[in-house]
Amino acid sequence: MPTLLDVDSVTVRFGGLVALYDVSAAVNDGEVVGVIGPNGAGKTTLFNVVCGFIRPSSGRLSFQGKPLSRHHPRQLAGLGIARTLQGLGLFPHLTVLENVMVGANRHGRSSTVAAMLASPTADRDERALRDRAMQQLESLEVAEFAGRLPGQLPYGVQKRVALARALVGEPKLLLLDEPASGLSSEEMRELGDLIRSVRERMSVILVEHHMDLVMQVCDRIVVLDFGRVIATGTPAEVRDDPKVLEAYLGEHVSSETHGVADAVD
Repeated sequence: MPTLLDVDSVTVRFGGLVALYDVSAAVNDGEVVGVIGPNGAGKTTLFNVVCGFIRPSSGRLSFQGKPLSRHHPRQLAGLGIARTLQGLGLFPHLTVLENVMVGANRHGRSSTVAAMLASPTADRDERALRDRAMQQLESLEVAEFAGRLPGQLPYGVQKRVALARALVGEPKLLLLDEPASGLSSEEMRELGDLIRSVRERMSVILVEHHMDLVMQVCDRIVVLDFGRVIATGTPAEVRDDPKVLEAYLGEHVSSETHGVADAVD
C-alpha cells in the first residue's frame, strides 16, 4: 500500500523540554491512523508538526513522496491536506454556507482580480463553490442551517459544519484533532460512521482520547508517551500491549485483566 505521509525520526524541543523524541509514523493511502496517549504524551505536538504550526528540531516529513518542510497552515489546502482543530475555528460572522465555501475555495479557478471586477468567470466560480459547499452540507445533514450563523447553532451541529468545511476541499489527507469532544454518544456513533465512509476517498489521522471511537474506526494506532512512540499496530495489538496499559494506568498491569478502554474511562 503506497505511503501518503511519512514522519521520519522527528524530534521537537522547546528550550530544555523535549516534546517529541525520534518519532516515526506513516499513513498509507486509504488508511485511518489513530494517535493516542496519556495527557502530555505529545499527540497535539505531532499534529501541529504535520500542520506546519511547529517546526521539528530534527527529522523530516514527506507527503506523496515529496519533502514536506517549512510549510505553513495556510498552504495545507493547496497540498491536499485538511484539518479540524480542537476548537471549532468557524468564522462567527460568516454563515454556515460561507464557512464551508472557504474550505472549497481551493477548487476555484478565477483570479483575485477577476473576482474584484465581478467577471463572468468569477461569478461561475462562486456558483460552483456554493454548489459544492451545499452538497457537502447535505451529505452531513446540516443543509437546513446554511443561512444561519455558527453561534446560533447547537455544538454538535457546529462540529458538523467544521467537518464539512474540511471535507469539501476533497483532501488526500484529513487531520482530525479531538473530533468527538463535546459530542453525545449518538453523535459519536455517527462520527465513526462518517470516518469509515471517507476512507474510500482520503486517508485520516485521528488524534482522539475517546478510545471506543479510536478502536472502532482505526486501521492502525500509534501510541505516544512522554513524546516517544511506545507502540504501533492494529487496535487489537495495541489494546493488549502491556506498555500501553502501563502508560495509561501508571503501573505494570496484566493485559488479561485490563483493556485500554478501561484505563481511560
